[in-house]
Amino acid sequence: MCIAVFLWKSHPKYPFLLLLNRDEYHNRETTALGWWDDDGEILGGRDRQAGGTWLGTSRGGKIAFLTNVREIAGSPSINSNSRGHLPLRFLKSTKSPKEFGEELVDEAHHYQYGGFNLIVADFCSMTMFYITNRPKDDNGNGCLSLTEVSPGIHVLSNAKLDTPWPKAQRLRNSFEEAVNKCGEAEISVKEMTRKLMNDTTKDEDESKLPRIYPPEFEYHLSAIFVEADTALVGTS
Repeated sequence: MCIAVFLWKSHPKYPFLLLLNRDEYHNRETTALGWWDDDGEILGGRDRQAGGTWLGTSRGGKIAFLTNVREIAGSPSINSNSRGHLPLRFLKSTKSPKEFGEELVDEAHHYQYGGFNLIVADFCSMTMFYITNRPKDDNGNGCLSLTEVSPGIHVLSNAKLDTPWPKAQRLRNSFEEAVNKCGEAEISVKEMTRKLMNDTTKDEDESKLPRIYPPEFEYHLSAIFVEADTALVGTS
């Protein structure tokens, strides 16, 4: 249950700027950001349980990041793969973002992933695409869709890109305000990250929250930074 805010091709100094929080079960082992030893071409954190990643970039100028779709988990399919391998596949491939998305669409009937949102981009061609397998079709299977990301500020949480959940709206507004305040001057990304991504404010209006998990859990997840003492899940 991550959240990301990013700027794409809409700033004179920064063609791309990303801030991302990863929310995960505390007992899921993770390797911190670093160059992967197996090929030295990928930089990112690593999920040691399944071997994938939620955010990575390559020496060749690609980036990919992933969030899960918030939903009540069903029984895993016998053919299901870890969603964390999708960013890796893109970073290791020679395909453009669009070609990679089309490949996933073509093979959708072979694999059943849990709900995911995936952003893939190539800085050489300056192209970015959003890929998701939700909502499901009439048979309950994930229906993949591929959309080119437009210039501007976007928020990706645990619903479709730019879904106006309260914390997504709050993060978008704070990010836009911080970017505008800097104008064309250099942005202090470290300070922006500290201020925006450590926000533990929760939404008190239950009527505005998603109604997927029990209300008490949704309340705790409504913070941009999910505190570590919240159930078994927190921002890492």
